[in-house]
Amino acid sequence: MTTRRATTQNDKALNAFIAAKADIDALLARLTSLSNDHFETNPDEINWGAVGTLTHYASLLRQITDSAFGEGEHAK
Repeated sequence: MTTRRATTQNDKALNAFIAAKADIDALLARLTSLSNDHFETNPDEINWGAVGTLTHYASLLRQITDSAFGEGEHAK
């Protein structure tokens, strides 16, 4: 006879962590694909609006990497 142990809080946290990581991996894959396609821009149609949009994306990503690596305003 096998007994099943009750799910611990750590198991729940681990499952939530794995789900969040999978979500991040999917988001990164989508961004990588979009970047590989030059953010769906035609070089002949680049304007300052496109530059602003891309700069905004970079700023948001920098906030994430600064937080993840303890850099920028998150430096210790």
